[in-house]
Amino acid sequence: MSPQLKKLLPVVVFALIVLGVFAVHKGILPDPTGTISTSEGPAPTVGHNDPATAKQQLAALTVAAEGSMAGYSREKFQHWITQDGKCDTRETVIKRDGTDVQVDAACKATSGTWFSPYDDKKITKATELDIDHWVPLAAAWRSGAKQWTDEQRKQFANDLTHHQLIAVSAASNRSKGDQSPDTWKPPSTGFWCVYASNWVEVKSVYGLTINPAEKTALTEMLGRC
Repeated sequence: MSPQLKKLLPVVVFALIVLGVFAVHKGILPDPTGTISTSEGPAPTVGHNDPATAKQQLAALTVAAEGSMAGYSREKFQHWITQDGKCDTRETVIKRDGTDVQVDAACKATSGTWFSPYDDKKITKATELDIDHWVPLAAAWRSGAKQWTDEQRKQFANDLTHHQLIAVSAASNRSKGDQSPDTWKPPSTGFWCVYASNWVEVKSVYGLTINPAEKTALTEMLGRC
């Protein structure tokens, strides 16, 4: 190799490295670290139940016809209770699920970034978020919560221990409503495994039943894991 080329080689290598980093950042090349990304921004890891465990839990759940909505009221599930200082359950989840979240003296988020895994949306305003109950309150009522005490329903509505609460786009949460997986699934099919795994975990932990169509849908979704 000529002396001139030897002098140029470090410059060329550095330029290639810079171009490679730029290409990964812009999505032109795949990220070699395996970080999931979308056109809306990077998707952080969402905590989830182990799929193998979920399949075992699904097999053990009681299959029964869905109960009625008679007597249901959202107020029977006391929700957004105080968790720490001035922060209620909703505000706690917003802080937990976001990045660089700043809050005011009343614990209201004033800035931050969130990723809604249901529909792969990047969100920069907390007002555009909803806190979704993975198993909706009404769905729980129809599958066993009707017989619970008020204290049990309050625990369910504010559960920060299991995978029951998540910050998502208001649009996706309102599209879901109180539907179970046989009638509504996240638009992002890549999230179906996590969604089904966590749905089954919550139903299992709280001893809730599933209907036949719901079990079929969950089996299909877990098959994607």
